[in-house]
Amino acid sequence: AAAFAIGVAAFGGAYAQGRAVSAALDGIARNPGASGKMFVPMILGLALIESLVIYAFVIAIMLTLKL
Repeated sequence: AAAFAIGVAAFGGAYAQGRAVSAALDGIARNPGASGKMFVPMILGLALIESLVIYAFVIAIMLTLKL
């Protein structure tokens, strides 16, 4: 169960990060002047997405070690 949970979390995180970066790059391609305004929110969003994957990893470790 723990391996499945971390697999789903990793896949979901990678998919979400890909979509976020794709949308940001699409916006920058349409309006290059807005790249400065898009960079920080994109990085913050990616960090929040990655934190969910890290939480799932920690929970999977806890389930595996039965903590």
